[in-house]
Amino acid sequence: MKLGFDNAKYLKMQSEHIMERIGQFGGKLYLEFGGKLFDDYHASRVLPGFAADSKLQMLTQLAPQAEIVMVVSAEDVEKNKIRADLGITYDNDVIRLVDAFRSRGFYVGSVVLTKWSAQHNATLFQKRLENLGLKVYHHYLIPGYPANVPLIVSDAGYGKNDYIETSRPLVVVTAPGPGSGKMSTCLSQLYHEHKRGIQAGYAKFETFPIWNLPLKHPVNLAYEAATADLNDINMIDPFHLEAYGQTAVNYNRDVEIFPVLNATFEKIFGKSPYQSPTDMGVNMAGNCIIDDEVCREASRQEIIRRYYQAAAGVADGTHTEEEVLKIQLLMRQEHLTVNDRHTVLPALQRAEDTNAPAVALELPDGRIITGKTGNLLGPSAAVLLNALKELSGLPHEKHIISPKAIAPIQDLKTKYLGSRNPRLHTDEVLIALSATAAQNGDASLALSNLPKLKGCQVHSSVMLSSVDKRIFQKLECDVTCEPKYKA
Repeated sequence: MKLGFDNAKYLKMQSEHIMERIGQFGGKLYLEFGGKLFDDYHASRVLPGFAADSKLQMLTQLAPQAEIVMVVSAEDVEKNKIRADLGITYDNDVIRLVDAFRSRGFYVGSVVLTKWSAQHNATLFQKRLENLGLKVYHHYLIPGYPANVPLIVSDAGYGKNDYIETSRPLVVVTAPGPGSGKMSTCLSQLYHEHKRGIQAGYAKFETFPIWNLPLKHPVNLAYEAATADLNDINMIDPFHLEAYGQTAVNYNRDVEIFPVLNATFEKIFGKSPYQSPTDMGVNMAGNCIIDDEVCREASRQEIIRRYYQAAAGVADGTHTEEEVLKIQLLMRQEHLTVNDRHTVLPALQRAEDTNAPAVALELPDGRIITGKTGNLLGPSAAVLLNALKELSGLPHEKHIISPKAIAPIQDLKTKYLGSRNPRLHTDEVLIALSATAAQNGDASLALSNLPKLKGCQVHSSVMLSSVDKRIFQKLECDVTCEPKYKA
């Protein structure tokens, strides 16, 4: 895979910049941390070379100075809101994130329950957190938020919120998803710190849009595609242009809220430390792109991938038609069609030739491998085996799993587990391959090449089962599907 991003440079530059920002505010900084910390696969796809855990690696360099404050809306807990990409509720994701931070040596100081009104489920969740040894604080809804600045920045507004006890110079404020109240938590803390005579500042860390790339750069367009459900729109930061005469890219929500933030800063400090929403950011990713064309092409592919994700989501009820239309508009801006994704035509052609579902997979060197629906294997399982044979230099016609080994698994599925489909899914074929590898050198060789599938592109002529999608995800393959179910 061609690299377009210097990850080592990013880690060094980003951590140094955050330390500079801490110094700018007299030694204490509340850093609103947007996006995903542990598994930012969007960034790794559009910036080839960016590690999925780059932001976590960067924070690890700052761990002795940092503490984590988790924020979650009590209303989201009450409604059992689910994180779409992981399929788990927000409260369970908070526990997952706390465990993940702690396992990597970070100090997790507390959890803040925003929009608190003693909701039943949220109260039970608080007890669960306290049993884990976590401090829990409450923040409340403020009438007229965010426009009613005089009320917000008063004892009846932020002053009503619990003051979060912190002990380190860098306070990373993060959450399981958008709308949790990260920014409000940071600003509430600035109000309380100022009343106590403690110097502290605020900054925002989000990777996208990248402020020092052009507005219509494919990397920034891919961000719009990724946030089509939020209807985020990239735009030139008018405040930055007016203050400095320089063009910088931000997005509509930050630009719209900046006058309110500015007024809030002025109310707390007497003077705002920032001239623009771009000023508030600390993102250095744009300075670490080493091959612009590689990142452009990767981002074009991501836009197509997001289109398919949204289209399949319309079919299963998880996305809206408006999201599809927005991404189609972005595709037209970049003169893209679905056929620019190399695996689409081969999958559709194989499906047409066999009159059954088919899957195509693109290997790292560009070779396209296909898999068809057979008597023993589903198309996803077939393409997985075919790809492993190709990577291992084994002939296509060679059996690396004996049909005799597959038959008992089919019997188990249909006779004892009630399945109507005797064909093996991807998880079952990998188990069969692992069992065969103990006595079969070819199977062992094929299994050893499994890590080489990381980053491979996959397309299916029909929507995949949840099992097959999950296995491809674990193998870190990027999957798209035609938005239709198997006939």
